Amino acid sequence: MSAIAVICPGVHAPSLTQSFVDSVNWQGIEVLMFPSDLYPGYCGLDIYHFLSRHQIDRTSQLILIGFSAGVVGAIAAAWLWQLSGGKVEALVAFDGWGVPLFGNFEIYRFSHDYFTHVTSAWLGTGVESFYADPPVAHLEFWRSPHLTNGYSISNLDIFSSLKQSITAANYLQYLLNKGRGKREEGGRESKYIV
Repeated sequence: MSAIAVICPGVHAPSLTQSFVDSVNWQGIEVLMFPSDLYPGYCGLDIYHFLSRHQIDRTSQLILIGFSAGVVGAIAAAWLWQLSGGKVEALVAFDGWGVPLFGNFEIYRFSHDYFTHVTSAWLGTGVESFYADPPVAHLEFWRSPHLTNGYSISNLDIFSSLKQSITAANYLQYLLNKGRGKREEGGRESKYIV
């Protein structure tokens, strides 16, 4: 079964998103970048139509990765995709502060600082989460996840205080690999589509 990562940027220069994509190893995952310079990244319906135009197979495992305002569009598109019979493997929210994140798929929250991490928790923590420590600027977090140090936390064990030091890019890679272990090995090479 194939996996497709849909990158849902916020309202910022496209070069930041390209830097984000370049900093992650997407081996075996097809990458689609939603053109937020042409359509609003916060509009789930536009993202859903983007997926439909690309004729994504409904049996593909969709991984939506949103940043900032793009998290609003990503969660809405995830729900629309599922309602139309598609499969959503996971949603990864980078700095989706103030965005409620609930679904019957795995959700991971990444925050650029501890304050954002804590104050977003009441809107859904997801399965696991990451926060930057030391804190980094909002846009820098998206542009350079490979340079952003922080901690990953399992949110399933509320009594655990275990946290692991890791970069945001390495933690995202860990999550992608974990999902790959759940999918059938297809041996597909990465493919970038805009």
